[in-house]
Amino acid sequence: MSQQLLLRYDSFDRTRFDDEAENRANAGLTLLQLWLEDSAAHWALFSVNDIDKAKSWLKQDAALGHGPAAAHFLSTA
Repeated sequence: MSQQLLLRYDSFDRTRFDDEAENRANAGLTLLQLWLEDSAAHWALFSVNDIDKAKSWLKQDAALGHGPAAAHFLSTA
């Protein structure tokens, strides 16, 4: 069973998102898809290699004030 993480960003800065790629990789996340919804919200789908590291990364990102508006961990059935 594989794990994914679906994130919604209501405010999206592509440069900062790209700059954070190494931190996400160190947290066991690999970007699979990035979508734009109605020219406002962005959705990002990641594969999750280490759920504990991914949860820690989310908490740290939120504490820094630039985390996603919503986060959903999903499992492939």
